[in-house]
Amino acid sequence: MFMRDTTLRSPLVDVIWPARSLTRDSLLVIATSLLLALSAQVGFPLPFSPVPVTFQTFVVLAAGAVLGSRLGALSVLVYLTEGMIGLPFFAKGAAGIAYLRGATGGYLLGFVAAAFVVGLLVERGWGRKVSTAMMAMGIGNVVLYVFGIAWLQTILNISTTKALFLGLYPFIAGDLYKIGIGALLLPVLGNFLGNPKD
Repeated sequence: MFMRDTTLRSPLVDVIWPARSLTRDSLLVIATSLLLALSAQVGFPLPFSPVPVTFQTFVVLAAGAVLGSRLGALSVLVYLTEGMIGLPFFAKGAAGIAYLRGATGGYLLGFVAAAFVVGLLVERGWGRKVSTAMMAMGIGNVVLYVFGIAWLQTILNISTTKALFLGLYPFIAGDLYKIGIGALLLPVLGNFLGNPKD
């Protein structure tokens, strides 16, 4: 009953910090980009895959859900720019444009699209309930993997089946866990912080 009644009508940031300004948006984008950089260092490599397990997926989906489509995607773009210009913000402290040409480049580009899609869905009311919040984050995750798998298949010149074994299947369980946590927190926090109801 509690979960059914929880609601979220807009990105969570507009509930927490409703007074929009360039200063507010800039601070949110920079803070989120730094959080993405930190989450890239939290993880571990898989011996059979060129794609490491990190906490970034959760942060990307949360960025879209909390900040909305525009600021969520912009935060990821700023993070990628920071890494490309030489800051050690990618996994294992890597940096530089060359890193984006590697096996994980598609996932990094997919982060932008995933954050945007999740934010767009939340802006259309998908953050109102746990079930729809989970769907929004699930769709965002699928978008991310479309970019990642296609890139992995191209860069390694492997079959789709092989790319799925290297870049999707090992991560499904962990991603479902992350999506579940995010989907539970989003509408509950929105309701707790006083987002107005119809």
